[in-house]
Amino acid sequence: MSGPDVKDLQATNAIPPREINSEEWRSFFLGYSHIVLVANSDEVDINELTSRFPETTLFIFFNKVYKVLSEPFMRNAILVSRSGTLGANLVKSGKVSRVVQYFDKNSFLGIINLAIGDREKFSPESEFGGVAVRHLDLTALFAPFYPKTSLPTSGFALCFWLANLQLSATITLAGFSSKRSERYQVLDVHDWTYEQVVLRLMYRRGKIDIIGREKTNPYADLATHFPEYSPGEIALTANEVLSERLVNLSSIVDRLMHVTRFLRFIDRTYKKLKPKTRKQRRWDAMEGK
Repeated sequence: MSGPDVKDLQATNAIPPREINSEEWRSFFLGYSHIVLVANSDEVDINELTSRFPETTLFIFFNKVYKVLSEPFMRNAILVSRSGTLGANLVKSGKVSRVVQYFDKNSFLGIINLAIGDREKFSPESEFGGVAVRHLDLTALFAPFYPKTSLPTSGFALCFWLANLQLSATITLAGFSSKRSERYQVLDVHDWTYEQVVLRLMYRRGKIDIIGREKTNPYADLATHFPEYSPGEIALTANEVLSERLVNLSSIVDRLMHVTRFLRFIDRTYKKLKPKTRKQRRWDAMEGK
């Protein structure tokens, strides 16, 4: 199979995203009292979640929504589709028609094609099968401070952006725990620890709300209950304990690596023999391999 046509790639890259701080975006979210970002997580109970919020709430979902939805979602909703090197992931995987079935046509506001990073390319609206699409490039927003070796998750990026749009709506996160579930993996391309630190700081300053998270920091409260210990002493001791736990965990991981070395050999052999996916073949063609 031949690789993508250069002209098609140039056209995809040339799609002008809307200005991230424009009045057009503020108008788009105008009138909502709450904006709830719903992670694809085992921790999300959709029925319980929707019962928490009034009809003036906008729910934002991400990518493969069938991980959290089992029937059409009847409330106001929008879907975020993250881009990859070949365009929107839902488009390239052929899953647009599948995921839009989980939304009621009368309350579904369309798709935001999100890009964060120089290698992430937009897909034209024409490739989304008639669904209304807005393109949003947040690369410049995170370039100054996000760890250079990683990429922001879609949920973190959108939450941070929305919180800084100065909207009247309350921004709420549901299911954003960064935990590895039994069904869904946590990808290593994102810095989950860094994101959780930023989100909790925003939460405790009142910029966002996080379901299931306490606003108080028990370590910060130690200085109140035990005034003989300074905040610096508490922080250093907490770091000492955390360091010891990580060292102990590393020794356990080392033993597991030793025990599972044969299984990893089988896994590597299987991956070498496994045929390349369509996406891999197209990427190889682009690289001229």
